[in-house]
Amino acid sequence: MALTKNDIVTSVHELGFTKKKSVEIIETLLEIMKSTLEKSEDVLISGFGKFCVKQKQQRRGRNPSTGDDLILKERKVVTFKCSGKLRDKINGQ
Repeated sequence: MALTKNDIVTSVHELGFTKKKSVEIIETLLEIMKSTLEKSEDVLISGFGKFCVKQKQQRRGRNPSTGDDLILKERKVVTFKCSGKLRDKINGQ
């Protein structure tokens, strides 16, 4: 099951913040991250990982349902690379 924004708000609420303040904190954090990524800047969270904006070039693709060839436009995508600490924790080391 996925961790939702509501789950995060509830966790912050359990730390002693009001529900309204918890929502405000999480919304502000996410807005800061979105605006930073929108400017094509990286978001580095020590001990967790790094969100990066990468430029993808135009390329040939294929529609899987029809098999037709098409051209995929160039675009920006957000990638995530986890930190070594997080990777070790996930792998139980």
